[in-house]
Amino acid sequence: MARTLILLIPLLVLGNVVVDGAFAPDLIVAMAKILLDNYCSPEKLAGMQEAIDSASSNTEILSIPDPETLALVLTGGVQSTINDPRLTVSYNPNYVPAAPPVLPLMPPDQLVAVLQRSIKLEVLEGNVGYLRIDHIIGEELAGKIGTLLLELVWNKILPTSALIFDLRYTGSGELSGIPYIVSYFTDADPPIHIDSVYDRPSNTTTELWSMPTLLGQRYGTKKPLLILTSANTRGIAEDVAYCLKNLKRATIVGERTAGGSVKIDKIKIGETDFYVTVPSAKSINPVTKRSWEVTGVTPDVEVDADDALAAAVKIIALRAQIPAILQGTGALVADNYAFENVGADVAEKLAALGSDYTLISSKEELETKLSADLLRLSGDKCLKTTHNVPALPLMNPTPEMLIELIKVSFHTDLFENNVGYLRFDMFGDFEEVQAIAQIIVEHVWNKVVNTDALIVDLRNNVGGATTAITGLCSYFFDADKQILLDKLYDRPSGSIKELWTLPELTGVRYGTKKSLIILTSGATAGAAEEFVYIMKKHGRAMIIGETTSGACHPSGTFRVGESDEFLSIPTVHSDTAQGPAWEGVGVTPHIPVPAAAALDTAKDIFNKHFAGAKK
Repeated sequence: MARTLILLIPLLVLGNVVVDGAFAPDLIVAMAKILLDNYCSPEKLAGMQEAIDSASSNTEILSIPDPETLALVLTGGVQSTINDPRLTVSYNPNYVPAAPPVLPLMPPDQLVAVLQRSIKLEVLEGNVGYLRIDHIIGEELAGKIGTLLLELVWNKILPTSALIFDLRYTGSGELSGIPYIVSYFTDADPPIHIDSVYDRPSNTTTELWSMPTLLGQRYGTKKPLLILTSANTRGIAEDVAYCLKNLKRATIVGERTAGGSVKIDKIKIGETDFYVTVPSAKSINPVTKRSWEVTGVTPDVEVDADDALAAAVKIIALRAQIPAILQGTGALVADNYAFENVGADVAEKLAALGSDYTLISSKEELETKLSADLLRLSGDKCLKTTHNVPALPLMNPTPEMLIELIKVSFHTDLFENNVGYLRFDMFGDFEEVQAIAQIIVEHVWNKVVNTDALIVDLRNNVGGATTAITGLCSYFFDADKQILLDKLYDRPSGSIKELWTLPELTGVRYGTKKSLIILTSGATAGAAEEFVYIMKKHGRAMIIGETTSGACHPSGTFRVGESDEFLSIPTVHSDTAQGPAWEGVGVTPHIPVPAAAALDTAKDIFNKHFAGAKK
């Protein structure tokens, strides 16, 4: 490394002036030895001894007359070589090492005043505690002033329902303060391995564990704890935040922290007035097996430091609503989900998941998790959170507009052997369809009704209202006999609705004599699946393609209590007296082929059929 530094120096350009001068190589050697003996990551110093030997025998003299410029040169060299911005070299001829802070003897009233100035404490609206400390004291000092801390600070924090711990301005602290603070937010038993700190000068590793006994009561593990951070959060404060984050005890809100060190030493280089600042210890977290040093602690919720407090207050308010949201969700599912037994089971299991939601930080995160849990517990992808989208205002289209809309919504074609083709990608509501039934017949149905066979393409049909299904099915049955197509069970009302073919229709029926093939894909969903299910169950059509989506009848939208959360709950299911219907599993085709090949397969079948009929 020292060889690298020496080679870097004559190449450095400061202010477009090449720096050259003379200094003794033993300055480099002394600095390198300090790093070798004290730097917290010795694995980065591979080859250091060889570099020292090379520098010691180097007779080349370089001249840098300004010692402060030389310090900058050395800093740049050592940082780029070891890739650690915490390593610095400085020129301090009048440097006096700072003495460890000592609590001066003072009357109790003065001590109280000092603590009140150095610690900021508030109880915010909603019984939310706010605690700001700018220096983390060690266990020894805490023992001396512990009684006062309890009286002035901690006993006022304990009754709060949640705590915001502000470390945005905390840039100093004592290593022994880490387990002292963390232990107040954990249980007394079992003991928890909080951190491991490797000290390079002594070549020892110290494990930090939660403390079994503390002065005063613990805040515990149940109430929300949010830690505020900024780019100025440094050193011991970073360790506290990182430990509590990875124990899943706290949510970090704010900016990425500074990426400091648990221990920084400023060491004199030989007999010179140069000093090298060295991180001499490093933290290795037992959960992540990594350190927060250099890179900093990444917040769970990243916002500007100035906005962190407001963001934390908002998160706490959201978390306060979650128990009621989970309870309300369970009740709605139990009372309204189409499959009654499943709904009751989901509600019971959801009630036991409260602890899984303790670290939720946003409405979006809550909705994502709640939907995932509802899917996991029910197996139904249609049971999920949703948004209360207001209905679009009613339009009053002209006949010309309706004709153009129908032309876009339906696609027809005529294939070889007078085989018709009809594609539509959504089912409309019965009343809406009935109002324009004559237009649909004239511009769509009449183009395919006189064919000798028909292909109905539902590969891209995503569903819609099921109210028009009986009418559509009726076109493929005869008028002389009503057919019971399906029975629909409505969970909220507990009633069963029977779907029968209609005796009267607009336009001409296709009837039961001519062949019908329906094309499906994994995207075929909802109302389209109900139509395919009915036609397959009654043997009226051959199904070609892929198993359908396995969605549900149109879901109802339910508000969860007084919250801003809404659920999409399937409330209706098809008759299951003869076995499972299509909800959740889809409709299996008679001839399974990739969706892209379904149309060609159907055409081949009809071509062979009509070719055989002509012989």
